[in-house]
Amino acid sequence: MSEERDEATARGNKRQAWIAATGGYANSFRRQHLVTQLHDKFSAADKATLEQAEEVTAVCGRVMLRRVMGKASFITLQDSSGQIQCYVSKNEVGEVAYEQFEQWWDLGDIVGVSGVMMKTNKGELTVRARDIELLNKTLSPLPEKFHGLTDQETRYRQRYIDLTMNEETRNLFRVRSQVVQRLRSFFGARDYLEVETPMMHGIPGGATARPFVTHHNALDIPLYLRIAPELFLKRLVVGGFERVFEINRSFRNEGLSSRHNPEFTMLEFYQAYADYRDLMALTDELLVLLCQDVAGSSQINYQGLEIDFTKPPQRLTMAESICLFTDVSENDVDNESVLRDRLQALNHTTFDSWGVGKLQMEIFDSQVEARLEQPTYIIQYPAEVSPLARRNDANPDVTDRFELFIGGREYANGFSELNDPVDQAQRFKEQADLKNEGDNEAMHFDQDYIDALEFGLPPTAGEGIGIDRLVMLLTNSASIRDVLLFPLMRPQ
Repeated sequence: MSEERDEATARGNKRQAWIAATGGYANSFRRQHLVTQLHDKFSAADKATLEQAEEVTAVCGRVMLRRVMGKASFITLQDSSGQIQCYVSKNEVGEVAYEQFEQWWDLGDIVGVSGVMMKTNKGELTVRARDIELLNKTLSPLPEKFHGLTDQETRYRQRYIDLTMNEETRNLFRVRSQVVQRLRSFFGARDYLEVETPMMHGIPGGATARPFVTHHNALDIPLYLRIAPELFLKRLVVGGFERVFEINRSFRNEGLSSRHNPEFTMLEFYQAYADYRDLMALTDELLVLLCQDVAGSSQINYQGLEIDFTKPPQRLTMAESICLFTDVSENDVDNESVLRDRLQALNHTTFDSWGVGKLQMEIFDSQVEARLEQPTYIIQYPAEVSPLARRNDANPDVTDRFELFIGGREYANGFSELNDPVDQAQRFKEQADLKNEGDNEAMHFDQDYIDALEFGLPPTAGEGIGIDRLVMLLTNSASIRDVLLFPLMRPQ
């Protein structure tokens, strides 16, 4: 620690000298090229050609390597696109500028270099500096000056250092941006309208989850950060926008884990005159395109598991999956007492208000989900746990709903929408009763949404896809924190 304190003191003294001599913190230097543009344009040129061409450039960025060798030195400069070497000599930049370079510049400083392109005797593309300028004197040294940035928690807490030091991290977030752009183009090409809906709700809805609560002072009313945009998006379908999508931030007041962050990004989309089977087919198409775009293949490796998107995902009803992966028989999968006894044998708390559907869901969550390694659609979710989904025509105890599981994790949730306002009101009432009994994740009764349904929601299907988990899959990231620029962390 004493070495680091000495370094910080030395940098502070250099800052004072820099400001006294130049005023400091200028904002007049202008870049002519990004580093990658220079590599693309001049990497193939030979040393003699570049000497004759006198190709002028101006680059700026952070000093990542510094080798001072008497009257001539080298630095490696890093910008948002990559790194390039710069040759700094006293004869070219002048005695005063070179002396300032020697005395003031450190690793991590942000600088500007103007000059001409050259290649060294070893063939390395280099900017031969004619003018140099210190743009920001950094007071804290880069971490590898001492021990390197190896602590994972520090990488999450100080993402700006992680991005500076780790090309892999920068590439991961470039992939994330690419995925979001690809989602927009995918749905835009299919005549979906991108929309924005409120992030503060008077009544939280669209999912069974515990919301964050805030307060609007002027209106003196409680408000909730949205747990899902679903009910607003379906209001738009009522209004005549037959295909809509939103890439949205949602918030759920739940724990932190490798799979969960209280603030997360979802894609939700809705299509009139379609059902849940149409959306499963659309999801298959989307996943294959994303895998090919990002990974270059429809077969990817995630945490040692080979996942194959070239084959259609398996489809199992929830009841079938329970029978397949547990010792619950087909005769007992709808038997409330058998299901309850099984959960109790697993030391799983149950409540008297739970019916068969909720008991099945708990068994599925605890014993089946993690075993669904290859892409698998679980369909026919119990109506009891699907308050917004349309009942199945052949069996009203289940719904026309699916969830997509890959590598033991849920990635998508979709269903044919419930558009019967009377049925929806009854299910809201059942949810409100559960909330009154102490279920913090149960839904509120949303009368305004019922009013919208009474004006007529066309036959519609809707789906939500977790973008954070999708990026985890496509980048082989073990934790959701790896794919969030600034994940929520416990206070230090």
